[in-house]
Amino acid sequence: MDADLYDVIHRRRDVRREFTGAPVDAAALERVLGAAHAAPSVGMTQPWDFVLVRDTALRTRFQAHVAAERETFDAELDAERATVFSRISVEGVLGASLGVVVTYDPTRGAPAVLGRHAIADTGLYSTCLAVQNLWLAATAEGWGVGWVSFYREPFLRELLGIPEHVRPVAWLCVGPVTALQEVPDLERHGWRARRPLAESVHADRWGVRA
Repeated sequence: MDADLYDVIHRRRDVRREFTGAPVDAAALERVLGAAHAAPSVGMTQPWDFVLVRDTALRTRFQAHVAAERETFDAELDAERATVFSRISVEGVLGASLGVVVTYDPTRGAPAVLGRHAIADTGLYSTCLAVQNLWLAATAEGWGVGWVSFYREPFLRELLGIPEHVRPVAWLCVGPVTALQEVPDLERHGWRARRPLAESVHADRWGVRA
């Protein structure tokens, strides 16, 4: 058993406020991106790309867009939920050392993508595996990662000059942190409680507890 791997999995956090903003080590960044690029992919298509965003003007524009989307979401909440949400940060765009935007290109390897003929989203799933690899590798380096999802794809596509057919799947805030929280933010602030593993495991048929 690789205890270090299990430790990294359970230490991983969605980081928002703990970034130091210190420059990332180039060799460590190469290792982290290499781990992401080593993810499994349907038909060996490797449908991901990584846009490294350090430019302050770009990050400031994106942060303002995220803040506007946060307000839109907040307006949909009831008073009790809005109070909880007010304690939760949804981004660390300017605090992190850099942004890593992970994209998905559905045309890579097309038209005959081995393994995608019956489930069109397998390419998207592959890209998410690259995100997870990146996240775990960054955690092993002592860094934090925050996945920002409060954005509209057309806005981010235009901001970074991403081709129309390519989907921006994730803006990841990446960099050194002061510490990783023991308890995830959403659980710590009372947004949701962690679901026990036993409730997630079924035996042979849905609803039959293992």
